[in-house]
Amino acid sequence: MAPRVATEADLESLTNTLTLAFEHDPLWRWAFPEPGTLEPFWRMFIGSALRYRQVWVVDSYAAAASWIPPGGSELTEEGEEQVEPLLRSLIGDRAPLVMTLLERFEEAHPRDRPHYYLSLLGTHPDRRGEGLGMALLADNLARIDEEGAHAYLESSNPANDARYEGVGFERVGEFLTPDGAHTVTTMWREARV
Repeated sequence: MAPRVATEADLESLTNTLTLAFEHDPLWRWAFPEPGTLEPFWRMFIGSALRYRQVWVVDSYAAAASWIPPGGSELTEEGEEQVEPLLRSLIGDRAPLVMTLLERFEEAHPRDRPHYYLSLLGTHPDRRGEGLGMALLADNLARIDEEGAHAYLESSNPANDARYEGVGFERVGEFLTPDGAHTVTTMWREARV
């Protein structure tokens, strides 16, 4: 099925798919070890991204991708102010560690050239192995290529790095969780013209 742009009406189903997609992700499992704590966090980020009409969904929420367009921000100003209180309510004493991790995401993010930022990409666990996530990514990248734009992402799971390289992303850096246990790979894709 062809990807479509998600709307506010899709927020709950998108949140469900992406929460389940990241349930066993090494980085996000480290950040949110207790069941049910990642979902409200993702809901805030997805809800904020929907304002750009760059959140894509395919096949009844089998896979979803959330992009932030060039010059955009992942969260609204109001959302930025809610991050720390939300983390404290969800993960308590772990909140400072996760805030430090989020700061590392922010510090690693390139600022020198406009680009699309792949904030989230995931496939519902019931549909894994069908190639839907990568097909959605390929469709999104074709649209980005039509604009002659660059793209950037962070890979939170080393198992996915080669997949991203397969569609033209190159590793440009990395950073660690505050305890040094997990590595996030930063990846850049040059504009195709």
